[in-house]
Amino acid sequence: MNTSYMSNFADRLVRFLDQKRALGYSQNYAAQDFKAFDRMCAERFPNENRLTKEVCDAWAMRRGTETQKSTNRRLPFIREFARFLIRTGEQAYILPNGTVKSGQRYIPHIYSHREIAELWLRFDAIRPTKDYPTAHMVMPALMRLLYCSGMRPSEALNLRVEDVDLRIGKLFIAESKGHKDRIVMLADDMLGFLCRYDERIRECVPNRLFFFAKSTAHAYSYSWLNWMFRKTREDIQFENLGINPPRLYDLRHTFATHRLYRWMQDGKDLYAMLPYLCAYMGHQNLTETAYYLHLAPGVFETISGFKYESMAEIFPEVVDVDE
Repeated sequence: MNTSYMSNFADRLVRFLDQKRALGYSQNYAAQDFKAFDRMCAERFPNENRLTKEVCDAWAMRRGTETQKSTNRRLPFIREFARFLIRTGEQAYILPNGTVKSGQRYIPHIYSHREIAELWLRFDAIRPTKDYPTAHMVMPALMRLLYCSGMRPSEALNLRVEDVDLRIGKLFIAESKGHKDRIVMLADDMLGFLCRYDERIRECVPNRLFFFAKSTAHAYSYSWLNWMFRKTREDIQFENLGINPPRLYDLRHTFATHRLYRWMQDGKDLYAMLPYLCAYMGHQNLTETAYYLHLAPGVFETISGFKYESMAEIFPEVVDVDE
């Protein structure tokens, strides 16, 4: 099992897993839960170090069309992890039995084109430091890729040089969410930017392992990337935009929403196009992708004629799906 976790719980998750293995559990014990919990904490609670009620409630919330049975299957993991932390002397919240949260899904910030341009301008002005010698090359390319491809930040950071084919603009995403591999094809302008970035960083780190390299053998961490983003967000006073403060991960949401708007403006059939977006973004089912239609309630219905009540006919309920 890959234990390259990204959240502030990373070391404790590894110790928890080691203890389970020592007790005779299989090598793949709760593998999907470990990765999913770590991803959720890195994306939604990047500065949290304690297993709080808020973190546990977020884990217990039902996802999309997930059945209650599937949600209940995930809950023992968080309870066992809490008890493990308590045994090691930490304070941790233990989720009560029977807890399944079905509250409103988190509403992401959808960046305007002006806000995207301002972010890019700020990251273009980054200067290298002794500790982060390639940041001035990595950040402009990485931030553009996140918006232009809708990739998850962790997927981009984990790209190895061998996963990137700059001859045809193809990225290979290995072992992403749900243990699925996928291919991401790049638009010509994004490909051109990455080619120029690759030429520059090869001069600085000629034998790098990772495409977005900090050094020969290391990529930049998710925590550093998120810190850089939050710092930049504060510098340009993006804190109070929208219902929730803009997040790094919202670039992925913005990509999906902007793409749907573009298709709608081009007169495309959204029913027909959603499966393509689903595959491109690495969603496990079409309902995850259809969620983006709800980010602007009323607009899609009015302009495109898309009817939400017909979603059940196109996307039947999925039984026992773990997102």
